Amino acid sequence: MANLSHLEEIFSGEGTRPMRLPRWQAGGSPASLAVTLIADYTFPGRAWLPAAAIVALLGEFDVAAGAARTTISRLARRGVLEGSRQGRYSSYRLTRQAAVDLWSGGGSIATFTTQPDSWDGWWTLVAFSVPEQESTRRRALRTALRWRGFAPLYDAVWASPHPLTPKGRAELADLALGAVSVFRARQVDLETEANRNPIEAWDLPGIAEQYEIFIRRWSSLRPHISAGDVTGAAAVRARTEVMNTYRHFPVLDPLLPIDLLPADWPRSRARDVCVAVYDGLAHPAQEHVRSVAARSADGPHLDISAHTIAGMSAGIGHSHG
Repeated sequence: MANLSHLEEIFSGEGTRPMRLPRWQAGGSPASLAVTLIADYTFPGRAWLPAAAIVALLGEFDVAAGAARTTISRLARRGVLEGSRQGRYSSYRLTRQAAVDLWSGGGSIATFTTQPDSWDGWWTLVAFSVPEQESTRRRALRTALRWRGFAPLYDAVWASPHPLTPKGRAELADLALGAVSVFRARQVDLETEANRNPIEAWDLPGIAEQYEIFIRRWSSLRPHISAGDVTGAAAVRARTEVMNTYRHFPVLDPLLPIDLLPADWPRSRARDVCVAVYDGLAHPAQEHVRSVAARSADGPHLDISAHTIAGMSAGIGHSHG
């Protein structure tokens, strides 16, 4: 399944400079938005959503009806969605493989920051050599490294505080085709101004700023959620937008060791805010999606259900029947 995260749009800066972070962009591509909306309200049972309901929900995010229908067709051709027709109604749901992949990714986001900080002091270094003229392969390799939590310490030397998984090793081997070396090492401090700690591969002030922007933006909504003032399309939109932003933090900040970070690192505070908004709006958002589905096709659509971060963290409903 295609990667819907558009990671190369998130990161800028290569080589020896730390990555600089652009301002967050609201929304996303229609395809990414459609998958997010369908997944948010059809896990864990892969419920069917009427095509007209998907078009209507995308319309609430200013996606034109024609573009929405084209998006659905493309996702079906790519194997992300599968369709069904009953009478005059067409419905779609995630394919089994898409559901498994998205559940795995969602679980990683849901449990982000909940694991103990247990860094062993060892860095994983990836050194590679891909000719400049093979720009597509270079970009694919860098994107894979970003997704795996690496950052460029030097132009062709990337670092991560975590070991590569077997899946990650296989992916890098396929992309680099013998032009990559992986090391596990400890840093030796040179006690000189020329010394560069691997943590400097990350733009820590930029990441902290993005956390703080996120916290300020969404904290202001919490009193309105508690008062029950956020309902209908507004609840769906807020849940979608808060997760669209938060899901990038595990890549921006791949559980960087707390011992190497500035005091009061805002990682946990950001998660608390995300849970308060995303889980707090689950019920009103679910009811809105059900009502849109009911207007689009006969039936109450009680199998439409909003999943939560708390539920995914606990591994509830790990089923994709």
